[in-house]
Amino acid sequence: MKKVLILLLVVSLFITGCGKKNTKNVINDFANKVNNTKSYSLKGNMEIYDDEETFTYSIEADFMKDNFYKVVMVNQTNNHEQVLLKNNDAVYVITPSLNKSFKFQSEWPDNSSQSYLLKAITNDLKSDQNSSLEKLDNDYVIRSSVNYPNNPELKYQKVTIDKDGNLKKNEVYDEKDKLKMKVTFTSIDYNASLSEDDFKLEEYIKEEPKEEKKEAKEDTTKKEKTKETCTESTCKEEKANCEGDSCETGLLENIMYPLYIPSNTYLSTSDKVNTDNGNRVILTFGGEKNFVLVEEKASASEEFEIIPVYGDPLIVSDTYGALGANSLTWTKDNISYYLAGNDLTTNELISIGKSIRGEDITVSKEK
Repeated sequence: MKKVLILLLVVSLFITGCGKKNTKNVINDFANKVNNTKSYSLKGNMEIYDDEETFTYSIEADFMKDNFYKVVMVNQTNNHEQVLLKNNDAVYVITPSLNKSFKFQSEWPDNSSQSYLLKAITNDLKSDQNSSLEKLDNDYVIRSSVNYPNNPELKYQKVTIDKDGNLKKNEVYDEKDKLKMKVTFTSIDYNASLSEDDFKLEEYIKEEPKEEKKEAKEDTTKKEKTKETCTESTCKEEKANCEGDSCETGLLENIMYPLYIPSNTYLSTSDKVNTDNGNRVILTFGGEKNFVLVEEKASASEEFEIIPVYGDPLIVSDTYGALGANSLTWTKDNISYYLAGNDLTTNELISIGKSIRGEDITVSKEK
């Protein structure tokens, strides 16, 4: 009789073990795979949905134990490349085309959900005690909450994992169940051959040979002499009759306005200031929420420039910028923006930045 009971118990356990996986099983299997790796490299595509616009990026991310990260993001529309780099020194957002980098003393990426980094995804899955599991064909779809302090409209994610525990997709939604972000993973190598050398900032600092620097300096001098006799109207005429780099005058021809402005706030002044490289536009807003928006043509630095920022990296529409306590700095479509206002909340600061599209607005004056 005892033998029969033991046999039944073994069979019962076997059947239970071979049954359908539950949420905890799937999450633990995936989390163990991520936590046991000392380094990984992944590739994928990310889509960000912002109102009527969709921004698409290719992504390559490297991770090495002890918190080394490198993420290369390329905008598929304009081929704009940015690199997020974390090593023992700091966190950097590098724009190779401008030969510049923001430098942060930041807890990124641990201080926020990250839709394309494996550790961040597993942390969200394990942190939500109310996560749910859905079986679709040969895949498991896990829904869990997310934590985006600087983008509170993002509420939950749907992570798709196949029957072998491979991550396929991560979709992030807002409170209205509207898809806001989607990352599709094309490959993940959990045993990538990486070293600290792969996470050095020096890799992106390009030193030109002395002869090239000399020629570049002479060319710059010629351009500066041209600018001395170049008015805004004559430069426009030159631009119509030239091609390539010779057309770049450094003049900001069109003012870009935010479509979102906090209530009881108005554009009070719009000023153009001449600079060594062209001009700069300063938009001053008054009312209940005073703030300033500065715009100028982006230009590449001759020597690699590092800009210290007290804040965190942040995606502004289709580019990474720097979010400070009361400021937001970013470059989009070859224009550099600086937005600052002590009266603005972080959400208002981000909303204003993301709303800049270039369309004109009604200029309201204080009564």
